[in-house]
Amino acid sequence: MFAFTDDCKIGIEKIDEEHRYLFEILNSAYLLVTTDYQSDYYLRMKEILEQLDRYAEEHFAHEEEYMTKIRDPELILQRSQHAYFREKIFMFDLANIGDPEDQRKVLTELVSFLARWLYSHILGSDIMIGKLPPLEEWMIKENPCEFTDDYLVGIDLIDGEHRELFRIVDRASQLVKSYEAASGYDRIVSILNELKNYTIEHFRDEEEYMESIGYEGLEAQKRAHEAFVDKLENIDYDEIENNSQEYLQKLLEFLLGWLINHILYTDKKIPGNGAV
Repeated sequence: MFAFTDDCKIGIEKIDEEHRYLFEILNSAYLLVTTDYQSDYYLRMKEILEQLDRYAEEHFAHEEEYMTKIRDPELILQRSQHAYFREKIFMFDLANIGDPEDQRKVLTELVSFLARWLYSHILGSDIMIGKLPPLEEWMIKENPCEFTDDYLVGIDLIDGEHRELFRIVDRASQLVKSYEAASGYDRIVSILNELKNYTIEHFRDEEEYMESIGYEGLEAQKRAHEAFVDKLENIDYDEIENNSQEYLQKLLEFLLGWLINHILYTDKKIPGNGAV
């Protein structure tokens, strides 16, 4: 079973309750595929897919309406992720699969997709709703990439690596501001790869530290880290070539905003000095 835990809550009651219900739908599919069920899966599976499609549509509408109201800079990204989810769900079809065992395989794929997508979307995107300033305010800050004392967590290793992450993002940001497609593509790709590799290294070090002190929030941290790395590993390099500055600006705003939010609201909970 998949638990809707506290680290999945974004602090907006209506959205949190709708996320909780999506987990209930996920678990109903999980129970179906893990139960010794000998009959045809089609009718029950059809009910689950219809329920999921209806509820997701309603939830996405509520989420996007709220983000529009607060002028959330991640609205466009959220809309594209929601569209991807709906398209993916539409592709699951058992109508032409008569064998229950083949139906079980498709159902297993659905459960796997739902679990990955829900955790990744909530912890990698939804967690940012309402956390970032409206885009106009975000852009007028003199240097949003500056690492200040506000971001210190009190653990030397982690603070040093956070500082380096900010430095890499700042280098990428400066390059984007003066980006020229003819000469800048290879440089920005190099920096993004550097950011990805250093982020993976940092998350490994951070998780090893949390494991060494027996930190109870380790699993939640791992899921959040996986969601962020997934974002870095799925950068659309064709979009960088075709729509470079606009895409890169939105990407860096998301990456920096996620990093700031994660440090302030998650990493600062990690105990220092070897105490749990």
